[in-house]
Amino acid sequence: MTKSIVHNITNIAIVFSIAMFFSCTNSAKEVRDFLADKNLPIGEAIDINLKHTDSGRVDIKMKAPLMLDFANRENHPYSEFPKGIFITTIEKNGDSTTIQGDYAKTYSKTSVSEIKGNVEIINYTKKNKLETTEIFWDQKTHYFFTEKRFVFYTLTDTIYGTGFEASEDLDVWWVKNQSGVIEIKD
Repeated sequence: MTKSIVHNITNIAIVFSIAMFFSCTNSAKEVRDFLADKNLPIGEAIDINLKHTDSGRVDIKMKAPLMLDFANRENHPYSEFPKGIFITTIEKNGDSTTIQGDYAKTYSKTSVSEIKGNVEIINYTKKNKLETTEIFWDQKTHYFFTEKRFVFYTLTDTIYGTGFEASEDLDVWWVKNQSGVIEIKD
């Protein structure tokens, strides 16, 4: 008698499992659309330590405690770094620039990143340093820009202002509304 009860329970469990398996017919597109509608990421990465190479040479290092992947957005797919980001770019001659902030969002279609909160960009070779609350980084044109307040340090000057544009290595820069003492070379 107990064998037939166990056999019946096993059969019921198998039928129930098969019914559940075949009732889940959502396609991958339907799942992505559901996640997009609910503003949920399709992926999450923790403690990122990425190294990008070009011809066997490391040219970018990136660290972030958390990345959320919103590649399921049809018009503007992006990656979000809600707990901050730290990036080091390394030139062929060994020069390096670091970029860090408390929050970042990178749009994959445009290759433009928005970095916010305690933003700091340092070119170690030229000894230039930019501090601001928000910066946009166009990775295609290798260009930074902000309309926020900033402090820019060079070897000889400390420049305060609102509105700043610069090449990615902080070698060429433009200041909009500025104040501070600036040394002018003849």
